[in-house]
Amino acid sequence: MSFSPNARGALFMSIAMAGFTVNDGLTKIVAEAMNMGQVMLVRGVMATLLMLFFAWRWKALRNPRAILHPMVGLRVAGETGATVCFLSALAHMPIANLTSVMQVLPLTVTMGAAFFLGEPVGWRRWSAILVGFLGIVIIIRPGFEAFNAYSLYGIAAVACATMRDLTTRRIPKDIPSPLISTATAAAVTVAGAVLIVPYGGWSPINGTDFTILVGATLCIVCGYHFIVLSLRSGDLSFIAPFRYTALLWAIAIGIALFGDWPDWAMIEGASLVISSGLYTLYREQIVDKVVPAAKSTSPSMATEGT
Repeated sequence: MSFSPNARGALFMSIAMAGFTVNDGLTKIVAEAMNMGQVMLVRGVMATLLMLFFAWRWKALRNPRAILHPMVGLRVAGETGATVCFLSALAHMPIANLTSVMQVLPLTVTMGAAFFLGEPVGWRRWSAILVGFLGIVIIIRPGFEAFNAYSLYGIAAVACATMRDLTTRRIPKDIPSPLISTATAAAVTVAGAVLIVPYGGWSPINGTDFTILVGATLCIVCGYHFIVLSLRSGDLSFIAPFRYTALLWAIAIGIALFGDWPDWAMIEGASLVISSGLYTLYREQIVDKVVPAAKSTSPSMATEGT
């Protein structure tokens, strides 16, 4: 049985989103036994070693000084900040709510591309961006009893990830992606080591928690692998919407592992965010720019350290 390139790309994208979201669920489980700094360190060491192996295998280590490029540094800083903020929110929020907040990322990158990269964005996409932000307000409910202050960490994670994605577009193409990913994983690991004491100190790790962290690391690597496969299959305009399957996985995991059933405010807000994101992707195809904003909001938006 053979699949078309678009069908393969959609399948690979769905698998990648499942990998990233299962990783989030596993990380949330161990957050009950250790602080997020320790999680970042332990999981980061394993992820860095795996990334280093793949970078060596793909001959991406020939010019290690390339990671000193300023845009690489900004990207690493953005990813590290996004990871810290995301994991801080993940430990105290329903996974589906946080995943819904993160779905606004394509809209914030489109907005950032207009402000900082001079890309043209018409009134229709500006309207979609505003609708998406309205969805976020509905999800986090500021000023209401159900408001969770940790959702502000989720918004900060979006801001950092937006910087990551915008600076990624400015990195010279001769710098290999595996080298960048390895540097990013290493930076997140160092950040975790620095945060262990401020976040409450080291906690003993039992075999179960360590096994869960190994599983989370494998899920991240799986996500990275299938993201690459999806971007090399079919048309981006067809594949990109399947990144929103992450929300379906987040809802299922939240219910199955934590008993977190989404309320109507979360569902309504997430619907607005996803609808506005899909419309933005549609408009980018209509406008048919030379460098569409969809490339900066590619499915590889998932936070590398989460």
